Amino acid sequence: MYAINLSGASINDEQFIEFIHEQFVLHQIPPQMICFEITETVAISNLSKAVLFISELRSIGCRFALDDFGSGMSSFTYLKNLPVDFLKIDGSFIKQILDNSIDLAMVEAINHVGHIMGLKTIAEFVENDAILEKIKALGVDYAQGYSIAKPCPFL
Repeated sequence: MYAINLSGASINDEQFIEFIHEQFVLHQIPPQMICFEITETVAISNLSKAVLFISELRSIGCRFALDDFGSGMSSFTYLKNLPVDFLKIDGSFIKQILDNSIDLAMVEAINHVGHIMGLKTIAEFVENDAILEKIKALGVDYAQGYSIAKPCPFL
C-alpha cells in the first residue's frame, strides 16, 4: 500500500476526484493499493465535503487515513462522522510517550477508541526503539519514524 498526503485544496477541487479516477485507469493502478492521508484539520474544516470525497474514493477500493489525529480541538466528535480506515496518532503525543503520563494516556485513549471503531492505528514520530517497544505494548498497529526507517529516495 502507498500513502499519499492530500492538501485541503485537493479535497476542495471539484475536478480532483475525476482526475484521480483518470490516473487509476491511465496508469493501471489498483485503487486498493492507495491510502490517501487527510489531516484532521482539513477534514473538519469542511466535514461534509470530506465525507463525500472519502466515500466516493472508498467505493472504488481506496483507503483513507486521518493524519495528525489528536491535534484538533474536537477530534473524537468528528471521528464518528469520517469514514476512514486508519488513525495516525499525532507525533506530538508519541515523542514524549516515555516521559509524559498525559501523552501516554492520550495515545492509549486514541488507540482504544480507534480499535473499538474497527480502525487500524499508526503512531507517527517513532524515533527510537524504546518508543517502538512502548507503542507495541499498547497495541498500536503500525509505526512510522526513524526507528523503522530513515527517509530515502523513491527510485
